[in-house]
Amino acid sequence: MGLIFVFLLGMGNFAVHKAVLESDHPLLGRVPFFFNLLGGRFSLYIEFAMLLGAMLMVAQGSWGWVLFYAVYTGVNAVSAWLILTGRV
Repeated sequence: MGLIFVFLLGMGNFAVHKAVLESDHPLLGRVPFFFNLLGGRFSLYIEFAMLLGAMLMVAQGSWGWVLFYAVYTGVNAVSAWLILTGRV
């Protein structure tokens, strides 16, 4: 069950991450150069690595990673909301 929950949270993370990348917010111009590699998709690979790592840990029975990834998703969602609504 935890694995499915983390996977669904990961889908949400990818959705908000893609929305922020497509927003062309001025803040994106201030990120380190390596995040702009591959046309800005490098950060999506890092997002995938986070999801994969969390799913592997949950699959091994480490339920604390479900909570960690839920908090991580919440922080991402708030950050994306701030960027997409122009509050930052």
